[in-house]
Amino acid sequence: MTAPLAHLLIVEDDPDIRRLVTGMLRREGFTVDEAEDGAGLDAALLRQRPDLLILDLMLPGEDGLSICRRLRASETLPILMLTAKSDEIDRVLGLEMGADDYLVKPFSPRELLARVRALLRRANMGPPAPANRCLLFDRFVIDLDARQLATEPDEPITLTSAEFDLLACLVQRPRRVLTRDQILDFTRGRQADPFDRTVDMLISRLRRKLEAASPGSNLISTVRNGGYLFTAIVRAAP
Repeated sequence: MTAPLAHLLIVEDDPDIRRLVTGMLRREGFTVDEAEDGAGLDAALLRQRPDLLILDLMLPGEDGLSICRRLRASETLPILMLTAKSDEIDRVLGLEMGADDYLVKPFSPRELLARVRALLRRANMGPPAPANRCLLFDRFVIDLDARQLATEPDEPITLTSAEFDLLACLVQRPRRVLTRDQILDFTRGRQADPFDRTVDMLISRLRRKLEAASPGSNLISTVRNGGYLFTAIVRAAP
């Protein structure tokens, strides 16, 4: 069931698509704001921060990739990228810039709704769990319920929703080789596309952030023809 009163922002320059998507989402109980370009997006963000951003790739002026990269410098809100291009390179670029998921036009309203709901669940919009689950690894502490990562002593590290989900998946299955399909199943809850490179892009982004905070740690290893292995010893926080 969708979290009540979730606030969405759609940035789409095609008025027909924007009207169609906005109407469908509002009928599902969401609060939806609209913008047609980057300037409209910035104005909307000043009024109210949304719970999720639906961002078109091809926009007049500043395009979706540039907007996504700019937002990721200060924002962690989930971003669903819409693109009329089906080439893998466009999806890869979107994910590399910080998008959490992508959807290729034309798409069905049902698929868009499913992606929106999945991203909101991943962003932990539901009621918090009653107890914290804090784990320690290398020089990091991760709070799975508060969805926070920090180095000891308490230097926070900013992760996107998708990056945190990936790290949570890995730290709960340390020293175990996980295939891309397994990681997609654990983190996204839908059947994995064998050509989906989402995991590889997220692994690359997460590695850079962990390496920057703990140089030389090499916490995520690539296993040839196998997948990925989280190498750290993980223990419960006292």
